[in-house]
Amino acid sequence: MPAPGGVTSAHRDSFARERLPPRELWPQMDFGALPELRAYGNRMNAAVELLDRALDLGWGDRAAIHFNGQVWSYRRLKEQADRIARVLVEDMGLETGNRVLLRAPNNPMLVACWFAVLKAGGIAVTTMPLLRARELAFVLNRVRIRHALCDIGLADEIEAARKSAEHAVQIGYFTSTGNGDADLDRRAAAKPAGFANCDTAADDVALIAFTSGTTGQPKGTMHFHRDIMAITDCFPRHVFKVAPNDIFCGSPPLAFTFGLGALTLFPMRFGASSVLLEKFSPEILLETVQRTRATAIYTAPTGFRAMAEMAQRFDLTSLKKSVSAGEHLPKPSFEVWEQATGIRIIDGLGATELLHIFVSTAGADIRPGATGKAIPGYQACIVDDDANPLPPGSMGRLAVRGPTGCRYIDDIERQKLYVRNGWNLTGDVYEMDRDGYFWYQARADDMIISAGYNISGPEVETILLDHPKVKECAVIGAPDPQRGQIVKAFVVLRDARDTGTETAKLLQDHVKAEIAPYKYPRAIEFVDALPRTETGKLQRYRLRDQEKTRTEQPA
Repeated sequence: MPAPGGVTSAHRDSFARERLPPRELWPQMDFGALPELRAYGNRMNAAVELLDRALDLGWGDRAAIHFNGQVWSYRRLKEQADRIARVLVEDMGLETGNRVLLRAPNNPMLVACWFAVLKAGGIAVTTMPLLRARELAFVLNRVRIRHALCDIGLADEIEAARKSAEHAVQIGYFTSTGNGDADLDRRAAAKPAGFANCDTAADDVALIAFTSGTTGQPKGTMHFHRDIMAITDCFPRHVFKVAPNDIFCGSPPLAFTFGLGALTLFPMRFGASSVLLEKFSPEILLETVQRTRATAIYTAPTGFRAMAEMAQRFDLTSLKKSVSAGEHLPKPSFEVWEQATGIRIIDGLGATELLHIFVSTAGADIRPGATGKAIPGYQACIVDDDANPLPPGSMGRLAVRGPTGCRYIDDIERQKLYVRNGWNLTGDVYEMDRDGYFWYQARADDMIISAGYNISGPEVETILLDHPKVKECAVIGAPDPQRGQIVKAFVVLRDARDTGTETAKLLQDHVKAEIAPYKYPRAIEFVDALPRTETGKLQRYRLRDQEKTRTEQPA
């Protein structure tokens, strides 16, 4: 059966291919902008390009992964991936095109399993380690998972989820380095070296990534082998400029496409390496840089803000670059990290729907407060409600197109909302200046309309974060009978003893003094923590739902 590009697919199981949106609903795909993209052929296996090709280039003995004092070379990683691929095909009966659920914290065996799935012609579906049985069962049934590879330390929830699956699911368990007594460890160790890689089409589905759930139920997005390679030849090559001696570390899980790219795909495209951490915190990340002499760190804006406060306690002289993604980087967070380390954060805007970063700048091109420009390989603009481009200085939806794009699995109605006139509409409200820099205003659903005024919640958050008493905050529109909505701030203070009306007024006056007074938070609620996804993104929708429920309750 043909793959979407008309080339014969290697997938016998056509489940994913049959659930791609109709071609007329795809965004416009552009592979002509860069010579690297133009060089792609019709047949491609991303695992071969990233892992097997590393040995062809003489990188076999280079470090690929650092983990708990161990170093996995590219050769060791390939050998383990080959053996796992044999287990999938020879023991578990994997057919090409089958979806394989992967579940583990960031460790070497998760990476080896991911490559093994692609080598065998399967489709990787990597899930967040903290998902519970109900959430896992949703994934098992949504994409009809029949094979799963899971860290043995996370067995309980997936075993519970298997009971709710609508079909039989085989599970292979492994330990973090594959040297334990778990069944996949033993099976893989017994396999001979080498594996006949599946000759996949460049347009065969390679992974299904689920969105992080900041706006509710996660959505499955499908990406091809060619898409995986495209993201390695755009941001890391032309903006970050990865060097072979780079050592990456960071907090994003590999189940999050930000983490997959940052800690696996990007370093391996250029012969670099990454440090994998099963547990992380701001202090652990800083200690990791000091211990491993890491040169680059990836985390969310909240992570950089927290690390800035303790940076002086660590030797960070090896650190050269820092990348923030996952959510908007407020200017105060940029500034405190630069003051603490001398390093300017590279802000990266990406989306699970497009796989990775498409707007960013680095070095002297960074303008603090701006997200950046469309990176090489991509185009971006601001559009109106009908998806028509707007001139510089206009505020509207951010639209993007390039070598990757949104393809929701079996969800035509949502596809129609995300893709319009060939553009991917990200759901972000931005303003583009005359130099092509994009300035974040809010998520489309985070714009607050109060007494006829349009107010950006993130703009108010940025001002609040500038106040020394504020550790974290989230701003939403709360229902109000007179104004429709009022600006309400949920604030985590540095010192909980400051909670009270005096501090609330102090913060309100601070906002009034910095931006137009109509934008100030008319209500402030002090909280111990804010709702976030596992990747650190704020879940403002949960706060909005909470406020809506409060107003609907009888007096």
